[in-house]
Amino acid sequence: MRTATEGLRQLAAVTLGSLSALVELAFLLVTLPLAGRPNVRAAAGRLALLEARRLRLDLVRLDTGRAVPYLASRAAVGVLGGLVVALLVIGLVVGARIAWAWGTGETFDGMSASPALLLYAAVGGGVLLFLDLSGVAGVHALERRLALRMLGPDPTAALERRIAELAESRAGIVAAVDSERRRIERDLHDGLQQRLVALSMLIGRSRRGRPELLEQAHEEAQQALAELREVAWRVYPSGLDSFGLGEALAGLAERAGVPVKVRCDLAARPPMEVETAAYFVVSEAVTNAAKHAQATLVTVDVHREEMMIVVRVRDDGTGGAIASGGGLSGLARRVAALDGRFEVDSPPGGPTTIGAELPCG
Repeated sequence: MRTATEGLRQLAAVTLGSLSALVELAFLLVTLPLAGRPNVRAAAGRLALLEARRLRLDLVRLDTGRAVPYLASRAAVGVLGGLVVALLVIGLVVGARIAWAWGTGETFDGMSASPALLLYAAVGGGVLLFLDLSGVAGVHALERRLALRMLGPDPTAALERRIAELAESRAGIVAAVDSERRRIERDLHDGLQQRLVALSMLIGRSRRGRPELLEQAHEEAQQALAELREVAWRVYPSGLDSFGLGEALAGLAERAGVPVKVRCDLAARPPMEVETAAYFVVSEAVTNAAKHAQATLVTVDVHREEMMIVVRVRDDGTGGAIASGGGLSGLARRVAALDGRFEVDSPPGGPTTIGAELPCG
């Protein structure tokens, strides 16, 4: 069913392309003396974009600066596509006339139906239909290749841009790691270290004859262990390796300071780096909702769409989250390092939605 639908789409695209080729050829003939003018180049660019849309190409990456040569080149391909479609239509019409004539007992072109002739017509018609449909698919592939070759980005420029993106991503990762280290150091210094100092003082005082302080020291020790466990989970969740993303997110929801509903619908475990990035996206979003957004409910949805793991975290808080903030910008760099997409939608007054799409195939 999917193959048939794609075949019909290609047939429609080739048919439209044969008609648009005539329009574009007339456009080129009329504007040939004015081809260097900006308005003519802009009009040619719009026609090229329409062709790209017909061929279902990525419009963002098309270079319309070479639109005039492209339109001139594809005129011949469009005419070829028109001939292939015309042959297909003629064949179908002739086949329908033969079937009607022989089905009603009449003759076609002086020939009446017989078993041998029916077999010959069926086999011959099937072969011709196959060749016509192959021609449609070939013209469609040729049109796409021509458009990508002439309208696509220059390979050298694309490679240079990719190198620049990788260099920026690497610098972002280094900055994110340094920022995370500073945050861990701050958590240890301002929280756990102070609690351990207080615990040491309590134990020292209890040794000097105040045994009633031992219970307080025990409580401080329990709090220190809890804070140390929390810091360790922020560095890397140990349950992620053993139980997977779903269980790690469930544990995160239990420790959050706000109600969290988690839906993790993954048939198979994604790569470890994708799981880790997804976990930290959710963790940072939940932490922000609990600490800064005054949220009363956070919903987490993780599922797979084709070759992407999609993560959506939504809270009903006050909004106003800034994508360039320390934690969120670090997440954006982490996601970009995996060639993923990261977005923050947080209008004043809420709600806030933080999303990430991570390639996993």
